[in-house]
Amino acid sequence: MDRISALRNVEEALAAFEAGECSLSDLETDVRSVLRTYAADFEGEMRAYRASGDGPADGLVVLAASAPEARERVADLVDDSVTFSVSAVD
Repeated sequence: MDRISALRNVEEALAAFEAGECSLSDLETDVRSVLRTYAADFEGEMRAYRASGDGPADGLVVLAASAPEARERVADLVDDSVTFSVSAVD
């Protein structure tokens, strides 16, 4: 997905929300999906991984080619004392 397609898809999701055709949670899901698809296509063979654990790591999503690489990316973004695990996001 290119940038223009991603922006168009986000605009369509916002329009549906404004028209009352979807809930805020539906809008969030749609926009999150667009962003993940764009980012994954932009980064090539990578996929999204979500961290779960202490403080700032909890819920953090990174793109990586593997779970060990995702763990490294999350570790680079948070304090060394944070405990977390990563799992692939579908």
